[in-house]
Amino acid sequence: MRFLARRLGFYLLTAWAAITLNFLIPRLMPGDPVELLVARMKGNVEPEAIDAMRRAFGISDASLWQQYLDYLGNLARGELGRSITFFPTEVSTVIADSLPWTVALVGVATLISYLIGTSLGVLMAWKRGTWLDGVLPAATFMHAVPYFWVALALVFVFGVTLQWFPVSRAYGLDVMPGMTGEFAASVLYHAALPAITIVIASMADRILGMRNVMVTTLGEDYVVMAEAKGLTSRRVMWAYAARNAILPNITSFALSLGFVVGGSVLTEIVFSYPGIGSMLLKGVENEDFPLMQGIFLVISLAVLVANFLADLAYVVLDPRTRQESE
Repeated sequence: MRFLARRLGFYLLTAWAAITLNFLIPRLMPGDPVELLVARMKGNVEPEAIDAMRRAFGISDASLWQQYLDYLGNLARGELGRSITFFPTEVSTVIADSLPWTVALVGVATLISYLIGTSLGVLMAWKRGTWLDGVLPAATFMHAVPYFWVALALVFVFGVTLQWFPVSRAYGLDVMPGMTGEFAASVLYHAALPAITIVIASMADRILGMRNVMVTTLGEDYVVMAEAKGLTSRRVMWAYAARNAILPNITSFALSLGFVVGGSVLTEIVFSYPGIGSMLLKGVENEDFPLMQGIFLVISLAVLVANFLADLAYVVLDPRTRQESE
C-alpha cells in the first residue's frame, strides 16, 4: 500500500504541474484570440463587449496570478469556458461531442494493435528460426515509416483507386444520426480505413518491443527451470516467459491508452474525422485558449490515470512490487 500511496501522491503533484502548464502555455503564445474573433465579426463590436469577451475567455487585463486563481476556481466548478472557435458554445460541449468519436476509433484500434502486436512478438521470440522471422524485417520497416504516409497510402489505394472505403467523415451524408442499425453500419464503414491505418502504423512497435524483451526473458533461470520440470511449451511460454516480458510493454500500452484521448491528429486530419485531434488543431489555428486548455487538460489527466492503472497492474503481475510495498 505504501507503494501505491507514493505513486498516488506523485500523480497528484504531476496533475497540479500539468494544470499550471496548461494555463501558462497558451498565454505565452503570440497573438490575441479576441482580436481574431472581432475580425470575424468584421469589427462591429462595442468596446464594452470586447472587454466582456476578454473576461469571459479568461484573458482580461488582470494580473497573471489573478487569472490563474480564476482559472483554478472555474476548473473546480467544472467550468472550462467558452470556445472562441465555436463561439458561443462551451468548451465542455465541444469536447463531449468530439471525444466519443476519438475514443471509439483510436481506443479500439489501439487495443487491437496491442493484442496482435504483443502476441506476434511472443510467438516470434519463442519460435526463432522459423518462418515467423520473416515478419521481423517488415515490422522494422513499418516502424520507420512516418505515420501519415501509411494513411495517405491507404487512402490512395483503397479509397481513391479501388474505392472500397470512404476517405472522409465519420458517417454518410445520407444517414441520420441515431440509435439505428443503418447509422451504426455507416459509422463502422467510415471508421474501417482510419482504424486499419492506426493498427498498421502502431503494431510494429509492439512486435519489436515485445520480441526483444521476450528473447532476453527466455534466458532467465526460472524459464529454464520451468522447461526442465517438463511443463508444456504453451504454459512455459505464456505463464512464465510472456508474463514477465510483458511488464515493460504495459507501461507503453498505458501511455498509448492515455494518448487515445488526444486522438491521432494526423489520422483525423487525413480522413476529416470529427475527433478530439481535429478540434485541437482548430483550436491552435484560431488561438482558442479555452479550447486548447480544455483538451490539453483532458489529455494530461487521461495519461496520468492510465499510468496509475499501469502501476496497479504492476502490483498484480510483479511480486517484487508487492514486497516493496509491504
